[in-house]
Amino acid sequence: MAKEYKDSGIPWIGEIPKDWRTDRAKTIFVQSTTKGNERLVLQSATQDRGVVDKDTLEGVVQVAADADLRTFKTVHIDDFVISLRSFQGGFEICHNEGVISPAYTVFRLRKKSYTGYYRLLFKSYGFIDKINSLTVGIREGKNIQYRDFADMEIPIPSDVEQQRIAEFLDRKCGEIDEAIALQEEFIEELKAYKQSVITEAVTRGLNPNVKLKDSGIDWIGKIPQGWETRKIKALSVFINGFAFNSFDFKSEGEMPVIRIGDIATPIIYEHCVKVSAPKELSPFLINRGDILIAMSGATTGKCCFVVDDTIACINQRVGIIRGNKNRFLYYTLQSSLFFEYIMLNSAGSAQPNISAFTIGDYKIAVPNEGEMIEIADYLDNKCTEIDNLIAIKQQKIEELKDYKKSIIYEYVTGKKEI
Repeated sequence: MAKEYKDSGIPWIGEIPKDWRTDRAKTIFVQSTTKGNERLVLQSATQDRGVVDKDTLEGVVQVAADADLRTFKTVHIDDFVISLRSFQGGFEICHNEGVISPAYTVFRLRKKSYTGYYRLLFKSYGFIDKINSLTVGIREGKNIQYRDFADMEIPIPSDVEQQRIAEFLDRKCGEIDEAIALQEEFIEELKAYKQSVITEAVTRGLNPNVKLKDSGIDWIGKIPQGWETRKIKALSVFINGFAFNSFDFKSEGEMPVIRIGDIATPIIYEHCVKVSAPKELSPFLINRGDILIAMSGATTGKCCFVVDDTIACINQRVGIIRGNKNRFLYYTLQSSLFFEYIMLNSAGSAQPNISAFTIGDYKIAVPNEGEMIEIADYLDNKCTEIDNLIAIKQQKIEELKDYKKSIIYEYVTGKKEI
């Protein structure tokens, strides 16, 4: 017998099964502001793992060692946490007992019940779109407000139906996640292959039958006869960025400033901070053919090649490597050898960083100018091929993620039945 439907009266939900109901979220959930816990372990909200022990996460800022965790908010297993600012919904379920920063919002079901259905509802695209529509201006810093969520109408099937939906979707989403993981594995393999191609080309050249000689440098090993080794500073000049003060930055101005987060090829200029352009900034302007390099942070050593003539300057955490052999040099800085050098010389601090001196002192294998051009041309083509394959895999991942959100929405709103 076909299931009967009714109009929920709520645009983002649409039709629901006749035996379902809708109600405001605040009738189902209650906000919690209690502090402390028997297990005083700090938690953090993640979009892919839910709320987990913060010390299991890499690259996140930890609280001060002397912070009194008894003053932090209590979170219990199956509580929900609103993860401040998020375009992916930001509603995460807690998997452990612990405490979390007072900046987060914590809420839970009013009555002890199965949480799996709501965990999935909060990941459906209809719910996420609705939440984002309530947080207009989020890019300017507006957080997701609990009161906005509390006043939302949400679909509510019976407890039995909730469990059936959650168990089915967990299995289905698990299959999709496995497919995503496989695509991600392919991407990592392609990235590793790309780096091996680059490293081989900039240390051995393109002729597999060339005679080799010892370079005299442990990390390079053998190089083709006729090549030499030289320090980067012998082939280029290094320009440190301008140390801006906070008052230099304005909502409108005459010049973009490139920060470490903007380092990409091509550079995404619209994401740069705008500043006024005093004459003293002229030494820090980028030129076509420059190499930009991140000097600190998690991406220390990341480079990009400037491919256009856009006028912009760099801040103090970005460096410019400028020379007439930069196409070949750029690929040398993409090799596994350089990444290992960066890791060796920037490790051991809470904020990794590298100096202009350390970069300039890095020794590379150097062919004649004609061979440099030949290698750079080859790598331009080869890396483009690999990047295109990576883009195809990335597109597949995005399609799988969209499909996952779509089927979650179809089942948590009753459009499809199990």
